[in-house]
Amino acid sequence: MEYRRLGRTGLEASVVGFGAEWIEKMDDDAVRALVDRCVEAGVNIVDCWMSDPAVRSALGAALEPTRDRWIIQGHIGSTWQDGQYVRTRDLDAVRPAFEDLLARLRTDHVELGMIHFVDDPAELRDLLEGAHGFMDYVRQLKAEGKIGHIGLSTHNPDVASLAAACGEVEVILFSVNPAFDLMPPTPNLDDLFGDYENVGGDGIEPARAQLYALCEREDVALTVMKGYAGGRLLTADSSPFGVALTPVQCLHYALTRPAVASVLAGVESVAQLDEALAYCDATPEQLDYASVLAGAPKHAYYGQCTYCGHCAPCAAGINIALTNKYADLALQHDEVPPTVRAHYEAMPVTAGACISCGQCEPRCPFGVPIVARMGQTTALFGC
Repeated sequence: MEYRRLGRTGLEASVVGFGAEWIEKMDDDAVRALVDRCVEAGVNIVDCWMSDPAVRSALGAALEPTRDRWIIQGHIGSTWQDGQYVRTRDLDAVRPAFEDLLARLRTDHVELGMIHFVDDPAELRDLLEGAHGFMDYVRQLKAEGKIGHIGLSTHNPDVASLAAACGEVEVILFSVNPAFDLMPPTPNLDDLFGDYENVGGDGIEPARAQLYALCEREDVALTVMKGYAGGRLLTADSSPFGVALTPVQCLHYALTRPAVASVLAGVESVAQLDEALAYCDATPEQLDYASVLAGAPKHAYYGQCTYCGHCAPCAAGINIALTNKYADLALQHDEVPPTVRAHYEAMPVTAGACISCGQCEPRCPFGVPIVARMGQTTALFGC
């Protein structure tokens, strides 16, 4: 298992995480089997947004024997009212729901206290400005040690960017996959599962690319939900690309985005968990999402680097994928951010070493003009 820094929290998260949403369909023994398999494989981060008391209790019982090794994302604002889930900012409901979460998870704290499900930028602005006293409560939880760090969950890159820039949010649970990356910002989650026929252009929606760059600059970690686009990417009939990706390819796509630390795979069985865990031992051929997308009948990312690494090896020893990633991050800003420059200049070989041989370009599935990009990157960084 690979572990990555969870932004500036000081925590290290497994790249494959446990999205526990579907355990509501399982009995306690099945939940325990899932958690035990996670522990065996080195998974150490779990997300619990669910408010159903039975689900929380089952998860808490399964986590308790190994509680000290887990990073728990616990959500603030997810409540259970009259036998159903309700998202609310009403502190009369939020407070007891969060205390219930801690009690049923059999812990006195969670590592990440997630402001639950904000998809409207206006709502986030209101919360940050003091609406409902919600943020004061979140800060109180942090001061009391009931949450270690403040996080937020959203599907909207505009909301995520506001959160990343506010200075208090250290981790964002965000939906990352090659289908959603085509879609413009929206406050309506259903839009992300809608009509891809009218998506203009190729490649990542600018607001999403800007978000990834901002999170990298601000050292805000992204943990990933909906890595399979709700399962749509796993079959050709439902995929907006007209081709199927594997769970391993979906994970690899998300984990090549800047600032992404972990993909929280939503699974309903140990077998499905093992499909995600296969990422840890996957061959380059099994990781290869790029060839699949490049050959797709719809919405291939033509002309845009997806950091897949097919261009390697470089005759001059340049890590072309990483070079392009740093260049893309830098180009999201008026000036090259110092952190991006430092990472770029620390590379053993930078773009300035390019000899313009062009051997890399025929290997690129997306037709990226790599030699020209190396020249542009040399000019951008000065080396």
